[in-house]
Amino acid sequence: MNAPALPHGYPFRFVDAVVQDRNADFSRGTVSLRVTANGRAAMGECWGSTLLLAEAIAQSALLLEGGDAELGRKGFLAGLDAMELTRRPRAGETLLVEVRLAGQFGAMAKFHGHVKSGDETLARGSILVRKGD
Repeated sequence: MNAPALPHGYPFRFVDAVVQDRNADFSRGTVSLRVTANGRAAMGECWGSTLLLAEAIAQSALLLEGGDAELGRKGFLAGLDAMELTRRPRAGETLLVEVRLAGQFGAMAKFHGHVKSGDETLARGSILVRKGD
């Protein structure tokens, strides 16, 4: 992954690399992230909040879309839908974030995400983002 591709930097950048590029209709794509004990989101054994998993889904969607940093700075996470959060990620885990585009209307886009650690689901649900223009 090209480090400057996302508008996020430390301490608020969670995603690390594209594992599976999105396909033509963005019905699939996968990103990985490594949870570290010294990362600002954790500052110890676990992430401070499960809600940060929604942000990880949003960052994954942006990275899979091409990671346009300027466009990303103008957009924002606008909502959550049917978000199920089971537990906080722990230091040492590598998470896979599967993302697909669920729908789009103008500058608004809805993505469905599924965050897993191994075979365990940590979060799943949809995010609504307003893309910058």
